[in-house]
Amino acid sequence: MALPLLLLRPILLLSFLLFAPIINFKAALGSVTEEDFSEELLLRPLPDRKVLAHFHFRSRAPHTSSNGRHHHLFPKAISQLVQKFHVKEMELSFTQGRWNYDRWGGFDPISSNNAKPPGVELWAVFDVPLEHVDDSWKNLTHALSGLFCASVNFLESSTTYSAPEWGYRPAPGSLRYGTLPREAVCTENLTPWLKLLPCRDKAGLSALMDRPSIYKGFYHSQRLRLTSSEFESEEGGSGIVLQQTLTVVVQPDSERNVMSYSHETKLQPSWSLTSIFGRMVTGRCVLAKSSTVYLQLDRGLVGQLDYLQKENELSNADKSVYEGFSSNPGFELSVKPDRVLKELNGFEKKTPSVVYEFYIEKYSESRPFDLGLTWKLPVVWSCQKAPLHASRFLMGSGNERGAIAISLRSTEVSDELLHTDMSEGRCKLEVKVFQVVPWYIKVYFHTVRVYVNEQPQEVSDVVEKMRVSPSVDKVSPGVMEMVLKFPCGMKSAAITLEFDKGFLHIDEYPPDANQGFDIPAAIICFPNFHTSMQFFTDKSVDRSSILSKFQENNAVLAYTEVLLVPLTTPDFSMPYNVITITCTVCALYFGSLLNVLRKRVGEEERSAKSKATKETGRLRQLLSRVSAKLRGRPFELPQPPSNSSSFISSKLILFILVAGIAVFWQVYFG
Repeated sequence: MALPLLLLRPILLLSFLLFAPIINFKAALGSVTEEDFSEELLLRPLPDRKVLAHFHFRSRAPHTSSNGRHHHLFPKAISQLVQKFHVKEMELSFTQGRWNYDRWGGFDPISSNNAKPPGVELWAVFDVPLEHVDDSWKNLTHALSGLFCASVNFLESSTTYSAPEWGYRPAPGSLRYGTLPREAVCTENLTPWLKLLPCRDKAGLSALMDRPSIYKGFYHSQRLRLTSSEFESEEGGSGIVLQQTLTVVVQPDSERNVMSYSHETKLQPSWSLTSIFGRMVTGRCVLAKSSTVYLQLDRGLVGQLDYLQKENELSNADKSVYEGFSSNPGFELSVKPDRVLKELNGFEKKTPSVVYEFYIEKYSESRPFDLGLTWKLPVVWSCQKAPLHASRFLMGSGNERGAIAISLRSTEVSDELLHTDMSEGRCKLEVKVFQVVPWYIKVYFHTVRVYVNEQPQEVSDVVEKMRVSPSVDKVSPGVMEMVLKFPCGMKSAAITLEFDKGFLHIDEYPPDANQGFDIPAAIICFPNFHTSMQFFTDKSVDRSSILSKFQENNAVLAYTEVLLVPLTTPDFSMPYNVITITCTVCALYFGSLLNVLRKRVGEEERSAKSKATKETGRLRQLLSRVSAKLRGRPFELPQPPSNSSSFISSKLILFILVAGIAVFWQVYFG
């Protein structure tokens, strides 16, 4: 029996070597099916003749315990960040420009979740013990700085980040938040961001990201949102979910001449993907599970189109907006939508928003996708604004004291959205304020003043809850978290805080110190107002990342302006002048000293002898020679008086004079 087994061993080994690649290939295919990637694009016309383009890419990877650490679609660099630093949630954004809440809206998921402050904003939640959170934050900032070619590592310093408890997100202790308002955003940050996509910018919707078209816009913000359930006890979570979004507001070039009407209302500019990005979509990314383009008409625009339909007395008017596209009197689409989605519950229960859906799977290079919108009649509308318009500004003058003021102004929100109970007199509008102030702006939080309708109010009557973390010089910034309750009939409100301006060491000033110093944007949250948009409960809606985000019940969020504070700065030209004159004196001093020490006396004597020889006449030399012969002595030239001692004396006098000048300058001007 042993002999046949020995003969079978080579056959078994050979079969294993032949079938092992097939087994591994099938296992790889099984792991690929667990990862998924989708790409979507949302287009929305804006009231001020601009267009909003919102790219949304979603990548998901299962738990590493199920398929190890090897990934096929999910970026490995992000997986390594999660595993090494135990990141539970993270969001990083690079933004240039400021979102216009008055014209572009502030009560929809895009403006509330994707409108970010200028510069870099980073927040992260870690699944580590509280004493190790700061170390994980510092290591994460260095990793992100190298990954995205940015100055995110500046957030390592304890003076640039804070630890919110309840004013920003409900993650006390393990949450860290930091911003860099002056960080410049350019294509060097976009290129690493695109490398995280499976197809990069070579195919699919990401191919529309033409750099000049993006960076010439009025606003652009690239965001990276990460959620992980890697460190939870159960493995039923979604694993690691990476969402990459790029929000751009551009001014399209009109495809036809703008027509003016008698009431001085201009026609909206017609546009297409080619006129906005200079490119068309030639197909989807082959690794994407789904590729979809959406065209959204917000509630205000749909209401105006309904009004135009009634004016034109068209039959079956509702059908022209929600089911058709060519019979609408206001606009015309160049591509027929595959599906039209209607919001179930409109904002004011009047005119719900409409979303046209286009599938990219059926398009290719021979049949590219170029969505275009042509306006046929002038339409004037306004986007839905947040309950209160928030702005922030500085008060006072001089380089010693000042005040920060946060202004809240009513935006005519209907009473149905205020969740009020007017019959019982308990109508209150809740507002959360989160503000971080650098340590060199010494805010006196006890000087809080609250004004409602330009009338001073007791702080205890308006401020329901408040947490203050005073700044520590060169150690940590100041943090203020407030919960305010205003009456629903309020028209305007203001909050003021006084502060003193600190002094920096000369090494702490940036190269452009005269430009001023930035105070990061404050975050205003309205907990009683949510931006959810419900559509028909369809499986395709659940598979869509953008529509799923629309259905999330998130609170309305807004950012204020970034403040620029001038601080007392030294005259940086004086150190230059002192350095220049000091170097000049030192050069004269040491130059003269070296000249005296290195010059030899013998050379001076020889030069003096040759000079005396030239001055002696020929006749005198002849007489001296004759006299020497008569006396029987050798001929010697007459020796001139030695002046070496006088030369050395003059050099010493000059040396002492220069040394005295240097000592006098150092004592009285040093």
